[in-house]
Amino acid sequence: MDRLEAMRLFTRVVDRRSFTEAANDLEIPRSTATQVIKQLEDRLGVKLLQRTTRTVRPTLDGEAYYRRCLAILDDIEDAEGSFRGAAPKGLLRIEVQGSLARHFLLPNLSGFFAAYPQIEIAMSESDRWVDVIREGCDCVLRYGTLPDSDLVARSVASLERVTCAATSYLEKYGIPESLDDLPRHRAVCLRSITTGALTPFEFIQSGQVTKIDMAVPFSVTGTESFRDAVRQGFGLGQLPLFHIERDLAEGRLRRVLARYPLPSGPVSVLYPRDRHLSPRVRVFIDWVIQQFSSKGTAGTFPPD
Repeated sequence: MDRLEAMRLFTRVVDRRSFTEAANDLEIPRSTATQVIKQLEDRLGVKLLQRTTRTVRPTLDGEAYYRRCLAILDDIEDAEGSFRGAAPKGLLRIEVQGSLARHFLLPNLSGFFAAYPQIEIAMSESDRWVDVIREGCDCVLRYGTLPDSDLVARSVASLERVTCAATSYLEKYGIPESLDDLPRHRAVCLRSITTGALTPFEFIQSGQVTKIDMAVPFSVTGTESFRDAVRQGFGLGQLPLFHIERDLAEGRLRRVLARYPLPSGPVSVLYPRDRHLSPRVRVFIDWVIQQFSSKGTAGTFPPD
């Protein structure tokens, strides 16, 4: 294995924190991966990786070499691609919240593959916070306020949110007419997998965000279950309009407190700060932004 291939193997071992996973990704035997990394360490005269029974982590020298390898490999890929006029290619690993994927990405994904037939996509779907480097993701698409991290966060869209409830809930507890009515109502809220914190009920008043304390008999970490819980009448909910467009149109949910706007919901794409974007990641991010721009926010509904 030449030096460039050894660099590719080394960066994949660091990304995956595993010789086995890295070897599988590159379709080589694990024994070969182990031998190549040992030869690389012998040639450099430094220890690059700390090995335990559960994981593999870079040493300080390994971390520095990892960053240099990424820069070198990306420069080579970009240089060769520009001279050849080559189309972006390779495996793209992405992590997406399911509701975003189903509404904004999957409907037009065939167009992406038609434009870039040499790109393969491996998409994971969840609402949890992903360790992009450790799990080998190229980028992550997320809805909502982001926790502090070392990742680059690029704004993709800002989606309208509304306060709503099921008809069964409104028949039982009444229709709130003002924010003063809310403390007597119940809420369904999203709960952060990372911190356990509940997403607060909030509104914009006089240009300022106002948070309202409410009883929360049911909270959930998944966006699909969040919407279904509001449908079931467990409480008022604040959801992205695109996610409940059909429910509102068909009467399963009803918008309330429409004269009190909500802060919009940000959508962001995240990727590692120390990594140059490969051509396949660049074109995918550009395509994602186009999908949100073409759809914009969902339609509006009459106030309650």
